[in-house]
Amino acid sequence: MQKVWTIQKVLQWTVEHFRQKQVPEARLSAELLLAHSLKCKRLDLYLQFDRILTPQEREDFRRAVERRAKHEPVQYITGEQEFMGLSFKVSPAVLIPRPETELLVEHVLKEISHRTNQNVNILDVGTGSGAIAISIAHQCPDCAVTAVDLSPAAIEVAMENAGTLKTENVRFEVRDILNSPDVFTVRFDLIVSNPPYVAKRERKNLQPQVARYEPGEALFAGTEGMDFYRKFIPLLPKLLADAGSVYLEIGYDQDWKIKKLLDKAGLSQIEFIPDYQKINRIVKAYYEETESR
Repeated sequence: MQKVWTIQKVLQWTVEHFRQKQVPEARLSAELLLAHSLKCKRLDLYLQFDRILTPQEREDFRRAVERRAKHEPVQYITGEQEFMGLSFKVSPAVLIPRPETELLVEHVLKEISHRTNQNVNILDVGTGSGAIAISIAHQCPDCAVTAVDLSPAAIEVAMENAGTLKTENVRFEVRDILNSPDVFTVRFDLIVSNPPYVAKRERKNLQPQVARYEPGEALFAGTEGMDFYRKFIPLLPKLLADAGSVYLEIGYDQDWKIKKLLDKAGLSQIEFIPDYQKINRIVKAYYEETESR
């Protein structure tokens, strides 16, 4: 007699399978993938536990389970990730947006809200999926946001997200800003970036779903994870307008090194903001022009 695969039985089998394969968050992974295959919300799974899957639904889900069992991220399988309450397309060309980066956006939005003039000119460096730039532009329609990335494939994803979310006050450029900081015709009131900051030696400590699948150029920055900051921070006086601010996401135990770089570049009012684990995750700093510069 052929086994009847209800939602409940499919979930039970998948969770156990994922645990055997040492897939992180086995239950959550199973629920997200099944909801995606059935084109419903996760809550709906629990409202129809006895529903029997069609052969096509079983096949779609089976393919997704095979991919996840190899530790491919759920977000690349479903092609989407929520960030700041918005749904973003993601692909292996871009880093998957993380909750810690929502904290970065929240602090940028807080500063904008406190400015008397909210027609802020903003630069997002290493935009990836466009999550930071689009979230800011979405919340601040009076702002003008420029977002740059080295990767043409990443910019394609970001532009698609901006179109889907109908965000018109953001523009995207494929640009190597570290080697061409003088190309902009304007200076920026605010610069934000979630750059690569993981040391290459840390690759072995990352979860397989990160190390194997997410783009290395968006994760790793030399032997100490400091390569981007060492090249980018000295450029800030060329990029920031007078009384401009910069917000950078940073890695563990990089705060004191980054403070030295910011001090040397002539920035002031340097402040570190901890994440939900009380680790300094964001640095903000202020730039003021002087006659000597």
